[in-house]
Amino acid sequence: MSDWRVLRVAVPAAQAEVIEQVMEDNGALAVTMTDAEDHPLFEPPPGARPLWPRVQIEAIFGQDEDDDLTRAACQNALAGHLGDAAPTLVSQNLADQDWTRLWMDAFKPMRFGQRLWIVPSWHECPAPNDVNLRLDPGLAFGTGTHPTTALCLAWLDGQTEWPGRVLDFGCGSGVLALAALALGSQFADGTDIDPQALTATLDNAERNGLSERIAVHMAEGFSAAPYDLVMANILSGPLVELADTLLSHLNVGGQLVLSGLLEDQAKTVMAAYRCVTFDAPAVIDGWCRLSGRRTH
Repeated sequence: MSDWRVLRVAVPAAQAEVIEQVMEDNGALAVTMTDAEDHPLFEPPPGARPLWPRVQIEAIFGQDEDDDLTRAACQNALAGHLGDAAPTLVSQNLADQDWTRLWMDAFKPMRFGQRLWIVPSWHECPAPNDVNLRLDPGLAFGTGTHPTTALCLAWLDGQTEWPGRVLDFGCGSGVLALAALALGSQFADGTDIDPQALTATLDNAERNGLSERIAVHMAEGFSAAPYDLVMANILSGPLVELADTLLSHLNVGGQLVLSGLLEDQAKTVMAAYRCVTFDAPAVIDGWCRLSGRRTH
């Protein structure tokens, strides 16, 4: 198999859009942007495209392209747009591979707690007698690979009494709601601000035979009878801002699970839920999960 041609450069975010356009105009098959340093970028709202302060840009060109000519054309175009500020492009060959297989091999079955598994559709279930959810990586957030999702799934697996009605607020892929149903809850509602997440949740429910026990709703304006369990794996800011909303959905005596926050944000978030008695926070790699029960 022939090599692909790659042009690479690290630039300030302000130059990223121009460079991306130049690469595409000169025949790039794909352009990717990644963090050139070490700045976390949390999940943006739908339609937003925030960038890191400094961006690593890589453009892939066809195997038949002349590397020197392509680089010269892109370099000249950048000089026309950016003048003396134009960065110098670095050229590299990229060995061809079975990219689909490489991507699939990166995702393995994962166990959470003692009996809950998230299994990609192309893998056999490692423990068929355990609770297995078929879930593939996709555009909607949440397959168990992130510590916040893992913390919530481990909490679900550790429960011995199952609430009848569950709310997954900010459902993403629906993984938390579907895990609760697979483990023993009767019915779940999922809400999100992104229609794509609702579609992903319904698709995943169908794949796991759970379509009759789940409903999805846009988060704005959502109102329903209180639930026995409310889960929200979002971010610390929304967790604080939406405290009254989340509590309005939770029965007295019901359980609350919050994640998507960092360990040093736990006290601020807990302070917004004064009617909840929290357990000790659970932490993985600096990410935190809070769980507790509403007392009044």
